[in-house]
Amino acid sequence: MLVNAANLDSLRVGFKTSFQRGVATAKATTMWSRIATLVPATTKEQKYGWLGRFPRVREWIGPRALQNLMQHDYSIKEKPWELTVTVDKDDIETDNLGIYTPMFEQMGQQTEALPDQLIFALLLAGFSSVCYDGQYFFDTDHPVIDKNGVLQSKANTDGGSGTPWFLLDTRMPLKPLIYQRRKDFDFVAKDRPTDDNVFFMKEFVYGADARANVGFGFWQQAWGSKQTLDADHYKAARAGLSGMTGDHGNPLGLMGNLLLVPPSLESAARKLLNSEYASGGETNEWKGTAELLICPWLASEA
Repeated sequence: MLVNAANLDSLRVGFKTSFQRGVATAKATTMWSRIATLVPATTKEQKYGWLGRFPRVREWIGPRALQNLMQHDYSIKEKPWELTVTVDKDDIETDNLGIYTPMFEQMGQQTEALPDQLIFALLLAGFSSVCYDGQYFFDTDHPVIDKNGVLQSKANTDGGSGTPWFLLDTRMPLKPLIYQRRKDFDFVAKDRPTDDNVFFMKEFVYGADARANVGFGFWQQAWGSKQTLDADHYKAARAGLSGMTGDHGNPLGLMGNLLLVPPSLESAARKLLNSEYASGGETNEWKGTAELLICPWLASEA
C-alpha cells in the first residue's frame, strides 16, 4: 500500500470501524448497568451531598413540610483512562493489515468493558470501603435515626469469611452503585507521515481515552454476605433489605430483586431460586423470589 493521505484516511476508517464493532459486541454483554446508575458529570469532582435522604410523600395538612436533603461530604473524583496500540509502518506498506482487525475489535471491547471492571471491583471492595455516611458500604453499624429520634445502628451485611454474594434492590432511579462519566472513549489516530511517532519510530499510533470513576449510592439497597449461600442466609438478606427504614422509622419499601453471584456459586444460587423443593424435601419457598445474575467479574474473589 502506498502511504499517502487518501490511503491513510481509508485505513483509519477501517481501524475505527473494527474498534466500533468491538464496542458494539461488548455493549450487548455488559452487566454494570444492572446494579449501577450512569451519572453524567460536568466537573472533575462531582458532589453527592444529598445521599442519605429518601424524600417521602406526605399528606398535605397545613403548610408544606420542607424535606431538607441531608448534607454529606461525599464526592466522586474522575480518573483518566486510556488504551493505545501501534501498527508497524512496514505492515501497512506490505498490506499485511488483516492481523490488526482483531486487535482493534479487542481494543473496542476493552474500552466498553471498563465500567464492568470498575463497578464490580467496587462492589467487592464494599466490605472495606466507606460510603457517604463514613461507614463501610457493607457494614453492621450504619447510623439511622429511629421513630423516637434516637440514633440506631443498621446492618446490610451478616459477615462471614467465604465467597461474597449480594442481594440488591435495583428498581429505584438511583441504583446501589454509581458510574460517573465525564467523557466517553473516542478513537484518535496519530498516523500522519509527519507525526513524530511515524517519522522516528515507523509506528502508526491509535488510541482511545475517557474520564470516569465509580462510587457508592444508597447502602440500604444492597446486602453483601460472605456466609454460605443457603436458604437461611438468603432469608436473612431478604429480611434485612425489606426491613430497611429511613430516618424517623419511615419504611423504604425495598425488596431484593436481584441475586448477584460469582460463577463458583452458580449451582447453589440456581438451586435456591429455581428448585421446586428444598434440601429437606419440603417446598422451596424461595423459588422465583429474585432474578439471578451470574457475574464473571466477581470470579477473582471466588
